[in-house]
Amino acid sequence: MSTAVADAERPLVVVVDDDEGVRSSIQELMLSVGIDAKGFASTRELMEAPLSERPGCLVLDVRMPGSSGLDLQQHLAATGNAKPIVFVTGHGDIPMSVQAMKAGAVDFLTKPFRDQTLLDAVSAGIERDRAQRADAESARRQEERYATLTMRERQILREVTRGRLNKQIGFDLGISEVTVKLHRSSVMRKMQARSLGELIQSWNLLPAHLREPEA
Repeated sequence: MSTAVADAERPLVVVVDDDEGVRSSIQELMLSVGIDAKGFASTRELMEAPLSERPGCLVLDVRMPGSSGLDLQQHLAATGNAKPIVFVTGHGDIPMSVQAMKAGAVDFLTKPFRDQTLLDAVSAGIERDRAQRADAESARRQEERYATLTMRERQILREVTRGRLNKQIGFDLGISEVTVKLHRSSVMRKMQARSLGELIQSWNLLPAHLREPEA
């Protein structure tokens, strides 16, 4: 792996807290265990900066001047950026923590918290982000492969993943069972599936709109 690729895969924790002391303390804690960290004093400051493509997570203070950490969580979700979030707060607000967790937060920690508690939450966030990124990459590859299928091959793929037999598919489409087998073989090759199980996994990774029957 090249140095550039390795650097791009190094996790980065983004800390957003209007308290400079807390922000610096969290950044130093991350650096002490070999995790890169970058700090921002407000959600606005973060949004005005280019978001990193590196794996990692956000550590957000809930209550800040201007937009809150919860506001940022909602904004990121609405724009399709599901970066994992660990919330920290100086106020034990149960309804707020429930809202954050329901919206997908990794954890909701009340200050003061133990360093290890935060490190555990951040580690979970980084692992979640890696998994999400891997899933997104797999989905992208499957979508590219699906784009190479002909209209007939897409019909065959949809029916095969529904568990239909070749002769049933052939009857419904008005083609011979041999023709179905030929199309099915082509689908397996183009989707790079070595078994029916892999083909079904590939199908399930496709965006929902592609799995809808075509008019």
